[in-house]
Amino acid sequence: MIKKFNKESKTYQLFKHLQAGAPITATEANDMFGIKNLSAEVSRVRQHGFAVYSKTYKAGNNKKVTYFVMGTPSQEIVAAGYRALAMGL
Repeated sequence: MIKKFNKESKTYQLFKHLQAGAPITATEANDMFGIKNLSAEVSRVRQHGFAVYSKTYKAGNNKKVTYFVMGTPSQEIVAAGYRALAMGL
């Protein structure tokens, strides 16, 4: 069963941002929502049943930057979910 978000939580704020189609980096998440550990918050959104993907790019200073976007789950992810349900997980 999918749990509902607490509408006052940082997780909900992140979810609404991603649901609007906007990508987000760790720095942006900290600045906008006060999220210190973006990966943990993204995991919480995923546990609510949403497909959030991480992507990377090279910034102008030659550093690798990871950002997250919400998308449609791949066939592989859906199949894994059905396998887990069949196993009783």
